[in-house]
Amino acid sequence: MAEAARKIDVIDARPVFTQADADALNERFAGGDTLEMLKALFAEDILGATAVVSSFGTESAVLLHLIAQADSNVPVIFVDTLKMFPETLAYRETLVDSFGLANSWVVEPDAAVLAARDDKGLRWSYDPDGCCEIRKVEPLKRAKAGLDSWISGRKAFQSVTRQNIPRFEVEDGRLKVNPLGDWVKADLEAYFETHALPRHPLEAEGYLSIGCQPCTSKVQPGEDPRAGRWRGWDKVECGIHVADKPGEEPVF
Repeated sequence: MAEAARKIDVIDARPVFTQADADALNERFAGGDTLEMLKALFAEDILGATAVVSSFGTESAVLLHLIAQADSNVPVIFVDTLKMFPETLAYRETLVDSFGLANSWVVEPDAAVLAARDDKGLRWSYDPDGCCEIRKVEPLKRAKAGLDSWISGRKAFQSVTRQNIPRFEVEDGRLKVNPLGDWVKADLEAYFETHALPRHPLEAEGYLSIGCQPCTSKVQPGEDPRAGRWRGWDKVECGIHVADKPGEEPVF
């Protein structure tokens, strides 16, 4: 009898999630309650290995409070760029403790990369894209390496560059979940009031969108909520919400 052909090992390089998966989830949860959606996603293990990415900015308390109610053990990732406002670091501790978030991670830039690329700590002043790449994008990429999906706090109303955000999308093979994508400012304010959530201490001073201290300024009346980010630069995103481009080298 002929010997059976040896089975050839094949590495499955297909993405965990496809656009069809995102489309199906968007259809299933369209118009549904955000908290109930999150509870279902976690209870049914739809997201696989997942984590929330939070800036602990002025609106972050809403998503984190919802996550804590749905499953307080879901990891929450914070990228400390080592250029953050002290108030943001303190606010993070306040929210983690207040909401009982049991699995909070902090990721920082690679010390060797900083020494080679930003030894004076001034790259933000002449190359903000490069600064974001080494201080925020690369550390978060490391943190997401083992994840099948991640949860973002993006909202469509925040900027003209963030319009039409779906609840579910696929980015670099991972499912990206935007639970608050269709929320408006009034929804957030009502949630803050109903649940008496702590406010970021800098919000009352006019900082409506808060990132790194050197690149964040106060927002003037009538301005886009993110107008205070990288003011004076042709830059609207740090880079974590931009999919990797095949073959493109990172900008340092």
